[in-house]
Amino acid sequence: MIQRVFASREDRNAALARLLALSLVLLVATLALTAFVPSLTDPTWIREVVVAAGPFAPALFIGIQTAQVILAPIPGQALAAVGGYLFGGIAGTAYSMLGVLFGSAVVFLVARRIGRPFVERVVADDVLNRFDDFARRQGVTGLLILFLLPTFPDDALCAIVGLSPVRLRTLLALVAVGRLPTFALAAVAGEQAASTDYVTAAGLVAAALVATGVVYVYRDELAALAG
Repeated sequence: MIQRVFASREDRNAALARLLALSLVLLVATLALTAFVPSLTDPTWIREVVVAAGPFAPALFIGIQTAQVILAPIPGQALAAVGGYLFGGIAGTAYSMLGVLFGSAVVFLVARRIGRPFVERVVADDVLNRFDDFARRQGVTGLLILFLLPTFPDDALCAIVGLSPVRLRTLLALVAVGRLPTFALAAVAGEQAASTDYVTAAGLVAAALVATGVVYVYRDELAALAG
């Protein structure tokens, strides 16, 4: 049974009105950015902007990685590679994970506050239909498997979890453990690319792609193990 989010029909209608206004603002902002600043989806451009920030570069990068979770303009792993290129494998991984944790918390809290109308708006119908109430049925282990899937968008998963009884600190632990392997691998690949060790960087990227493919192909079997 789905958790009841609204105490009354009036609360639900008020949430829908807020959601409509928020969606309109986001739509206009997205269209404007796409039309006038298409480079926002280019990791190379983002790297140049971060470098230009000087001592504020780490904070700027963390903010971009946070926005990536909330708005999902480009894959987080691509930004993690940029982080490794700019700051090194360890620092780049740390900055990426901080951004991902902040962004995941924002999506989770918004989903918990506004409820199902928000989740239905930001999550694709097929994903929501398949994973709705997943946390109740599969538990923390099942959620961890989903977070290990690099192809599963953070915003969708955190929004779905926001409808469950799972606590924020549990979600953040799942994000930290589940996302760390691929983000660390991407950051180290970026670090190797920065030192012009392109062979090692290519090997790490290939390993990440193979691991991602294996997890994706066997995702149903892995999820079944959690049950």
